[in-house]
Amino acid sequence: MGTKFTRHRFLTAVSAGVTYLALTNTVGCELPKRTSKVVPLPNVSSAPAKGVWAFRSRPDLSPPALAVTTQAHSQTPGYIFVAPKGHPGQNGSMILDKHGQLVWFYPRQNRGGIASDFKTQRYRGEPVLTWAEGKVVAGHGITEYVILDGSYQEITRVRAGNGYRGDLHEFLITPEDTALMTIYNPVRRDLSPIGGSKDSVVWEGIVQEVDIEMGEVLFEWHSLDHVGLDESYGEPPKKPKWGFDYFHINSIDVDHDGNLLVGGHTTFTVYKVDHNSGKVIWRLGGKKSDFEMGPGTRTRYQHDARRLPDGTITVFDNGGVHKDEQSRGIVLELDEEEMSATLVRQYAHPDKRLAATMGNMQVLPNSNVFIGWGNLPGLSKFNSDGELLFDAKFPPKVDSYRAFCFPWSGHPSDRPVAVAEHASEEEVRVYASWNGAAQVTTWEVLAGSSPNQLESLGSVRWDGFETAMLVRTAEPYIVVGAKDRSGRVLGATEPVQASRSTS
Repeated sequence: MGTKFTRHRFLTAVSAGVTYLALTNTVGCELPKRTSKVVPLPNVSSAPAKGVWAFRSRPDLSPPALAVTTQAHSQTPGYIFVAPKGHPGQNGSMILDKHGQLVWFYPRQNRGGIASDFKTQRYRGEPVLTWAEGKVVAGHGITEYVILDGSYQEITRVRAGNGYRGDLHEFLITPEDTALMTIYNPVRRDLSPIGGSKDSVVWEGIVQEVDIEMGEVLFEWHSLDHVGLDESYGEPPKKPKWGFDYFHINSIDVDHDGNLLVGGHTTFTVYKVDHNSGKVIWRLGGKKSDFEMGPGTRTRYQHDARRLPDGTITVFDNGGVHKDEQSRGIVLELDEEEMSATLVRQYAHPDKRLAATMGNMQVLPNSNVFIGWGNLPGLSKFNSDGELLFDAKFPPKVDSYRAFCFPWSGHPSDRPVAVAEHASEEEVRVYASWNGAAQVTTWEVLAGSSPNQLESLGSVRWDGFETAMLVRTAEPYIVVGAKDRSGRVLGATEPVQASRSTS
């Protein structure tokens, strides 16, 4: 005995402010099973031309595409967070899934400048998205910092205090809901003793801690007060107006005891700084290391020094261009009684990638390691033994300062969007997308003679940022609903009418 109907009856369903009518059944006369009138079309955006995605439903978005070159069978749950810049494509903040498919993109083209250090953090106990937003000047930035909630709505913007301008290298939210940020400050100095000009400029690195809600400066540390010019491996520039970037601050982390770890790129040193007095507690690496550096522990032009829960320290060791074979992520064990540093593990690309600038290393909860290759257009994931699990590349002239892997559950506050184009008198091509919706697994298509009289024609599986489908209908109005894996409706598009395709 099959499903029976006394008549066609419609149940009103409301989602994301959209009303559509779904067919329901009661006991009565038997109706035959219906064949779905919706079939998927090839996802042309999954193989973008010239390295840039293009979407019919979102023509305003044209981000650079990530091409996955190595995909292991076993993957860590989570999403990829990058902030690509360069050409082709738009600069901006980007979330991708484990297959390299776009999930969310916030372009910077209409605002100018770039985004940097895009990642998830916690603020007021909730997961948030953060990035530094600004322009690059002489290797550093003029920046403010953006915090978005789980619906991609801006919570606030954070700025440096005391008359300084923030920098693109680091924006770190502490458990106390304060923000640690990097600042570059030009200071007049006589550099003739070290081969420079008498009337020169030195860029000092500043760590500043700001109360996010009040904007009050809580702590400020200046490298020139604690780190001499003689610690630098750099040389004063021939043109004094460029300034001598002797320190090049590029990372801040909070150590287990509440003190700070500060990375000096040009001094090849990680500094532990007293969070109250600003005094340097110890130096790791460089010309004045307080630790005996064991084999393989010294770094050159490094980035992203972090303390892990087990007490080890990770560093992305860029290496020196034309002086080292490759960049690597390293794990160091410190004996702070004997003051010795030991190399525990290192992670390098099989192709011996050498990143001249930028880059980071992230140890994931399952001990896998995620590496962003800085100025090289790529990112990789390794298991704890150094085996390459995942590898992907942007177009050759696109890079990202850092790259991360985090869990994320985004719920956009806006609605999905769709466009429809007639393929024939009774067939319509429909393209649907929802920027930032991470839980969509299927798209349901409804059609009818009016926006208030819609019947479900069938569903197709989510197929990347934009899903293309062919719909057999002569009805003038179409709505596309987004559903999660349990079948719950997450949102629905405005009713759209099919246009005549120009392609």
